[in-house]
Amino acid sequence: MSKKNTWTLILFLCMGCLAGVILSELLSNVSALSFLIKTADMVWEPKADLNLIKYDLYIQVKLNLLTMLTIAVAFLLYRKL
Repeated sequence: MSKKNTWTLILFLCMGCLAGVILSELLSNVSALSFLIKTADMVWEPKADLNLIKYDLYIQVKLNLLTMLTIAVAFLLYRKL
């Protein structure tokens, strides 16, 4: 049995997220499953100008139901390790 650690969990969650994105793209033409691939955009834009340091960061996350389901499956698979 393999040892569970944080990096393994992160790997499983990233793979689940990637699987969800790929499945969403493959199912985008199926109108009966449109409720699974409708995305919700979350945007976070922290900015600061402190005269010494200036930064502008743009982070956007697009989630849909299918991606969240594949992340949940990946987490369950991780727990089964």
